[in-house]
Amino acid sequence: MSISGIHGQLLEVTVVGCTKLKDTEWISRQDPYVCLEYASTKVRTPTCTDGGKNPTFQQKFVFNLIEGLREINVSVWNSNTITTDDFIGSGKIQLLKVLSQGFDDSSWSLQTKTGRHAGEVRVIMHYANSNKPATSYAPSAPPYGSPAASLYSTPPMATGSYPPPPAVSYTPPAAYPAPHSYSSYPPNPTAYPPPPMYHSQPPPAYPGPHGAPSPYPPSPYPPSPYDPSHYHTGAYPGAYPPPPY
Repeated sequence: MSISGIHGQLLEVTVVGCTKLKDTEWISRQDPYVCLEYASTKVRTPTCTDGGKNPTFQQKFVFNLIEGLREINVSVWNSNTITTDDFIGSGKIQLLKVLSQGFDDSSWSLQTKTGRHAGEVRVIMHYANSNKPATSYAPSAPPYGSPAASLYSTPPMATGSYPPPPAVSYTPPAAYPAPHSYSSYPPNPTAYPPPPMYHSQPPPAYPGPHGAPSPYPPSPYPPSPYDPSHYHTGAYPGAYPPPPY
């Protein structure tokens, strides 16, 4: 794979630790440390005192990449306070994967000067400007303009679940007259049934005074027979006699 345009970009390298290192001490535990070399840049981790064969460092470094340089030299040493440090092993860290994918977490083999296996060193690398395709783990969204009803449709009923209760219709009771209260008196007349309708003709009108019809019958008592103007004529026999003069 062709990787270009990396010159001057930053590469993060974290030395996690080593496993199954060659032991250079006979009495006490060895104190390893790791050295990295990229072009003219040289760095080293702190010494892991009494780290023995499986030291841990968790040390982070940042390198400026150089076009065409695709590996980092790594070496592991045992720190001595009196004599010179003891060489444990060395190897090469390849950058092809981290430059193409942006991330690499691998263990790299170490060898002695005679080519024998001297253990492994674990390194985690990050490269932010890799050309890897964008990968999304979120579910793809529906196309624009598609109906959204399917996203909110009712899920099917689970097996063994109870069916929904049947629909029950409700018929309200007939209207009753409003209860008597001091705040509403008299009761609402619309709550009572209407008066019966007459199917016959209305009662005939009775003759009233001056020939005008009247709905009321005439008085059952005849008018008074006394009339002073007709007393001497005898129009009303049996009338009361006039008062004495």
